[in-house]
Amino acid sequence: MKLSFCIIVKNEEASLPRCLSSVEDVVDEIVVLDTGSTDKTVEIAKSFGAKVYYFEWCNDFAAARNEALKYVQGDWVLVLDADEVLTPEIVPQIKQTIESDRYLVINLIRQEVGASQSPYSLVSRLFRNHPDMRFSRPYHAMVDDSVSELLQREPNWQIVTLPDVAILHYGYQPEAIASLNKYARAQAAMEGFLATHPNDPYDCSKLGALYVQTGETSKGIELLEQGLKSTDIDASVLYELHYHLGNAYTRLDNPTQAAKHYQTAIKQPILPKLKLGAYNNLGNLLMAVGDFANAEKAYQTVLKIDSKLALGYYNLGMSLKAMGRLRDAIASYQHATKLHPEYAEAYQNLGVALLKIGNVIESVEAFRQAIALHQQNNPEEANRLRQGLLEMGFKVG
Repeated sequence: MKLSFCIIVKNEEASLPRCLSSVEDVVDEIVVLDTGSTDKTVEIAKSFGAKVYYFEWCNDFAAARNEALKYVQGDWVLVLDADEVLTPEIVPQIKQTIESDRYLVINLIRQEVGASQSPYSLVSRLFRNHPDMRFSRPYHAMVDDSVSELLQREPNWQIVTLPDVAILHYGYQPEAIASLNKYARAQAAMEGFLATHPNDPYDCSKLGALYVQTGETSKGIELLEQGLKSTDIDASVLYELHYHLGNAYTRLDNPTQAAKHYQTAIKQPILPKLKLGAYNNLGNLLMAVGDFANAEKAYQTVLKIDSKLALGYYNLGMSLKAMGRLRDAIASYQHATKLHPEYAEAYQNLGVALLKIGNVIESVEAFRQAIALHQQNNPEEANRLRQGLLEMGFKVG
């Protein structure tokens, strides 16, 4: 089976080399659709042997992705964005799975590198080059709508999900966080789609979440609850609707309602990795109301699902420290810093816990690490911590 790689780009000279390097030895062809680059994007694409085509941008990601599909020659199509890379560990699974004649779509787990809440999502980015496979939706373009229609006509096809992380997404890195202008473009596109699809639960989820994220919390809640009224909601979308409602009510300082939605989200029959955001945020709620024991349980569940999540160990450490279990907290913070050596907050709280048990030398070293890391991204916190230690008689940093 031949595998084609397909991507749409515009001014991606910074991230495109890393993306293409991750797939060049995996796929049989690279198809790049440029939508108006003025930098070295096209030159970089051609250096990887890509077939480059051009398309005038029309504020519709689905239209651009469908244009790119016209040039694909392989039996299967892998789609990434320029700020994503394919993990080498997933390659053998992909090669084995596409040999089956039963599968229409192979869902892939994407890890949101640097995300503070939901580290994983499920994306339908690997699919058979079937003539009826098309992207829809102008902003969150996906093939899922055409897949549903196709399965009604050809029910013999199957959909499978690979269990390991396949894609690393760097869009949540501090230097890549979306600008307000990007939020505005996303909002305009989704509002336009919702105007003609008012009961679409997926769009209600995405647009409602965007409203909450940009401070229009009440408007977001109204739209998320509108999405829940749909009679046919996929479990993954139902999870997101409740998850984002939990976030909204957390912003409104209503922990009871927030916890209710997080718990409902957790009950959905989806991959455990996709529930980490709800488990983690539920733990944070429990911490905020002083229920440290149940917060610990929530964080322990997070770590059972993903034992390599530094945030899980950090939060577990916070709950243990709150209960006075300082040595256990220290172990958790140390685990967090081992997994994430640039975790300033983990070093800072490690310093606090070490100081409380009288281990001054190691405490000062942890604070020194925290200050150095804060100095890079949060100099005000670095100065505050340095001044606080100075007042206690410690000159650090």
